[in-house]
Amino acid sequence: QVHLVESGGGLVQAGGSLRLSCVASGRIFGFDKMGWYRQAPGKERELVAIIHVSGHTRYSSSVEGRFAVSRNKDMSTVSLQMDSLKPEDTAAYFCYARRQGWGTEYWGQGTQVTVSS
Repeated sequence: QVHLVESGGGLVQAGGSLRLSCVASGRIFGFDKMGWYRQAPGKERELVAIIHVSGHTRYSSSVEGRFAVSRNKDMSTVSLQMDSLKPEDTAAYFCYARRQGWGTEYWGQGTQVTVSS
């Protein structure tokens, strides 16, 4: 079993910053990538940022240059630093992890980020 628990969401004004964190527990060996997705009301879940065990990162074009994803060495924690937030960043943010081999994916419960204009 794997559990991903997010923290750090909240309400912030446009132009402000938030930092999301996700801690993995349980059978957390063998993750090859971790990251963040988001889902706004009435929209599909979309990729925000991914970081591979190699350190390679990938961002949505809508957040590149404003957000930064990082992880600790053993891939048990992933964070998302969000700067210059915009109202369109408002969404539930979900932590994500994938295990090598079978490609099993794991999701957190989500944390709400609301950006007021």
